[in-house]
Amino acid sequence: RDFHSDAPLEKCITDITEIPASNGKLYVSAIFDCFDLSVLGLAMETTMKADLCIHTLESALTAYPALEGAIIHSDRGTRYTSEAYRQTIRKYHIHQSMNSAGGRCHDNARCESMWARMKTELLYGRYDTKQMTVEELKVLIWRYFHSYWNNRRICSANGGLPPMIKRKKYYEDLELAA
Repeated sequence: RDFHSDAPLEKCITDITEIPASNGKLYVSAIFDCFDLSVLGLAMETTMKADLCIHTLESALTAYPALEGAIIHSDRGTRYTSEAYRQTIRKYHIHQSMNSAGGRCHDNARCESMWARMKTELLYGRYDTKQMTVEELKVLIWRYFHSYWNNRRICSANGGLPPMIKRKKYYEDLELAA
């Protein structure tokens, strides 16, 4: 699989992670852009159903309507293979990508790596999530991705630039070339 992209909003990856809270579990779903590793869409719920993935996709499309027609890669989880999710991606002309056979755990390694970074940087050693409510975690995670991850976190894959700075530079370079 090629998870590299030379332009924004062409190829994305998506996945879900879970975080224990004092009043249940929080399931966090995100769509990451393969161009700059920015979070395009984010949804958090207390159940891990197809609606979580649909809400993530709708969140990304609200913020980035040009995402319509992109490729979005996921694992073969039941949420991504559900009829409700497939109807939603067809509605927006999204091209679904997933490994053709089960047991290929490395196929979604990039998303798993980003979840591990988020948990290491934000949660482990700082917060005992089992002492926090789902609502407290939602605020913390929302701020982390939309404020820190997208706008301030240095990313070696971006040449040391935060995702949105790399994206801004891309569009500035396009204008200069025109």
